[in-house]
Amino acid sequence: MTDTTLPATALAGSILTTRPGPASDGWTAMTDVERVRFEHDGYLVIPGALTSEEVAAARTAVLRLWHADGHRGGPHGDTAMHRLSAVSACPELALLIDHPTVFRYVWSLLGWNVHIYHSHVDVHPQLPQPQPDWWHWHQDGGRQNRELETTPRPRMSVKLAYWLSDVSYPDRGNLTVIPGSHRTNWLPGPPSRGVPWPQPARALQITANPGDVVVFDRRLWHARSDNHSPHTRIAAFFGYTYRWVTGRDHVADLPNRPEWATFTPVQRQLLGGIGTGDGDHAWGHDPATTPLYAELANRNLLDSSIPALIP
Repeated sequence: MTDTTLPATALAGSILTTRPGPASDGWTAMTDVERVRFEHDGYLVIPGALTSEEVAAARTAVLRLWHADGHRGGPHGDTAMHRLSAVSACPELALLIDHPTVFRYVWSLLGWNVHIYHSHVDVHPQLPQPQPDWWHWHQDGGRQNRELETTPRPRMSVKLAYWLSDVSYPDRGNLTVIPGSHRTNWLPGPPSRGVPWPQPARALQITANPGDVVVFDRRLWHARSDNHSPHTRIAAFFGYTYRWVTGRDHVADLPNRPEWATFTPVQRQLLGGIGTGDGDHAWGHDPATTPLYAELANRNLLDSSIPALIP
């Protein structure tokens, strides 16, 4: 069973500023094989992306927040937490937003003019009772899925799902996907979400160990399985899009907090802290003053064969 009891020393909190484990700066592009797989399936599973120390630090931060929330009960008697704006809620999680093992997939797919527009941390203990029927299947992006006109609609964003608990078996709150569905604009479903309806054909519960990461296209049709196990589901999700797309996260106060001084320039860009605030900088008109562009340029990683990485 996942231990959700925090030691007394964890209540004070701390910022994890180092990355334990083998030294690696992670600045390599995703491979051609990975790109083909991602384009075909709409997602990749990256096993062992985090070290055990990183998993423990991130899990402790999320559980500290959950405890501070008082394990607020959900509408059906559960004590789940779904908190938006992950780094504002848990500054310790800044480690994850440009983690060297998986951040390379973000800039390989979207390029350098990106930020985190949506993030959340989740805690889902075992459900106390069967849940009412509810259709959870969706694509990310909200109104993008109504207002963009093409078929298929453009990718627009990708998401990193960090697993901080054991979901190596089904029905533990697993991310459930339909492989290849990212090129399908509509999914047959019930007339309203509360109407009983069978699961989509080819639905797959992704199993993962603590420290594994799933990279997925926002268009991939996905849902969360109910957690019927005694293992509490703990996860952190970060969605990346272009800086000219409005962010959903509440991060305006971050530059005024002491943790801001510990963040790198790239991390500050991802959290919306680069530019003059008038919107023009977010259009990418001044690449030289955009930290991720400079980082990729210095490492000769601006690849003209990939539109998002054209210098």
